[in-house]
Amino acid sequence: MDQFAVKVFVRLRPSVLDPAGEATKSASIKLGAEGIKSLRVGKMIEVKIEGNGENEVREKIDLLCDRLFANTVIEDYEYSLEKL
Repeated sequence: MDQFAVKVFVRLRPSVLDPAGEATKSASIKLGAEGIKSLRVGKMIEVKIEGNGENEVREKIDLLCDRLFANTVIEDYEYSLEKL
């Protein structure tokens, strides 16, 4: 079995209001980081997982994202794989 390190990034869809992102944007500007036009807050999940090749691991990660990591009604996800 191969082992992979996976980083999953979950964010609200662009059409969904992101109050945490707006609050962070406002605070960032007040701290002097001017020029920020948009800021979205998300979450990152790190997973070490075994599988018989990259395709099997992708299937497992998609299942986890669709059923656990993301609310697919309002969130999108993407991920990167690194074979260990």
